[in-house]
Amino acid sequence: ATPSVQGYRNFNNDTGLAAECEQGRVLGFDGKPLIHPSQIETANRIFSPGEAELSHAKAVIEAFALPENRGKGVISLNGQMVELLHLEQAERLVAMHDSIVQLEASSRSPA
Repeated sequence: ATPSVQGYRNFNNDTGLAAECEQGRVLGFDGKPLIHPSQIETANRIFSPGEAELSHAKAVIEAFALPENRGKGVISLNGQMVELLHLEQAERLVAMHDSIVQLEASSRSPA
C-alpha cells in the first residue's frame, strides 16, 4: 500500500496506521495528518527521531557551532563531510523532537 497524505481513516486499526506511518518515514516523510486523537501516540512513536539519530543531529549542530567552523559551508565530522544542508536538517530534527516531548509532557500534566 502506498502511504497516504490523507488521514488514516480506520482509527481503530493501529497496525494499519503504524504500517502506513512506517512506510511514509522510509520515503522521507516526517509526519502524517491524523483524524482522531487515538492516532497521536502511534504517529509520534514512529516519526520521532531515535536516540542515535538525535545524537548525530546534536553532534552536527555542536560541530558547526565551534569557533573554527563558524562561517564554513562544509566541515568534517567523524570522517564524513557535513554541509550546511545537514545542519538545517539536524536543527529541524532536534526542534521536532523537542516539540513532541513538550506536547507529550503537556498532555500528561493536569489541566
